[in-house]
Order: sequence, then C-alpha cells, then structure tokens
Amino acid sequence: MVRRDPDVRADPGPALEGVLQALVADRDSERLTLGQIIHAMGERAFGPLLFIFAVPNILPTPPGTAGIMAIPLVFLTVQMVLGRVPWLPGFLVRRSVARETFARFVARAAPWLAWAGRFLRPRLGLFVRPMSERLVGLVCLFLSLVLLMPIPFANSAPAFAICLFGLGLLERDGVWILAGMIAAAGATALAGFLGFALVKAAVMFVQHLMA
Repeated sequence: MVRRDPDVRADPGPALEGVLQALVADRDSERLTLGQIIHAMGERAFGPLLFIFAVPNILPTPPGTAGIMAIPLVFLTVQMVLGRVPWLPGFLVRRSVARETFARFVARAAPWLAWAGRFLRPRLGLFVRPMSERLVGLVCLFLSLVLLMPIPFANSAPAFAICLFGLGLLERDGVWILAGMIAAAGATALAGFLGFALVKAAVMFVQHLMA
C-alpha cells in the first residue's frame, strides 16, 4: 500500500459514467474483475469507488452481486482513514462479476448519475479536505460493516449514505458530504432499530420453544 500526499489533489479525470461505459465496452473477457475496476478508476478515486461498490446494495442485482461489492468497501474505507491510495488484497482483486451483469448495473445507475450531475459542483471545500476525507472514511467504514451484518432490510439506507459520500468526494461537493452525514445518522438509527427488533424476535422465539 502507498501513502498518498495529503497536499496534492487528484485530477477528477473522465466523468464517472464514461469510465463505467468504457469498462462495459471492453469485450476482452466475459467477466470483469474488481482489480480492473480499481485500475480504471485511478489511484485516488475513492469517490467513484465508494459509489460503484455501494450502489448494488440499492439497485436490484442478481443474488451475490451485492455481497461481492460490499466487502471491498471495508478495505477501501480503512485506507481512506489511513490516508492511503485505493488498494485491495489479491483474493479480492481476482473476484469478478459477469460483464453483462455489470452492464445492467451501469444501465440502472446511469439515470442516478445523470440526475446527480445537475446538482453536484465544487463547494464548501472545508468538508472535502484531506482530514475531512478521513472522517468520511471512518463513517463509511462503520456503514460498510453495517452492510455486512445479516439484518433484513437494513442494507439500502447505509448504501445510500455511502453513495452520497462517494458523489460528494467525486465532485468535491461539501453539501453532498453533509447530506451523507445526515443519511448516515438515519441509516445507523434504522439499522439499530431493525437489529434490536431482530434480536427481540429471536429471544421471544427461543422463549416460546422452551415454554
């Protein structure tokens, strides 16, 4: 892993939708690895990577796709907190999804990106500075762990918050970072409520069996 220079800002590069379309258009293989996605996004592309790996937990995708995309979030957000460039271990870099599945994901995500693009612009720079990004990484790490918990109906809210953070980082928009913080608070409350209800239901079920 390589530590990034906190005083150097990354060139945002091509629009996210264009990069995603380029990945879909490359027909060298029938499957697309997570390593290829990381490489296409560039060394400092935490924003688009957060969006790409979180949004399958919101959009309808084939079984197993959301899980494949959620695990890298934990590794990426840890690196955000540490101020390092995006990196995944070998066993994740080699994980892959069918290119056609990824193409369907891009098609579903495109309207979201087009809508968001009308409102995103660089502002409130205080919230997109390197130290602020580390705080965002810490919040997203917590949300990523929530995503991995087996709590029914609790995935969409934290994934939505991570998507807001990702788009805010992508366009250096502090307003969207603040919106992500609000959404993260709501997602935490919802996950806590659902988790408590699940535990309570399990306890009642066990008590009923023992009665």
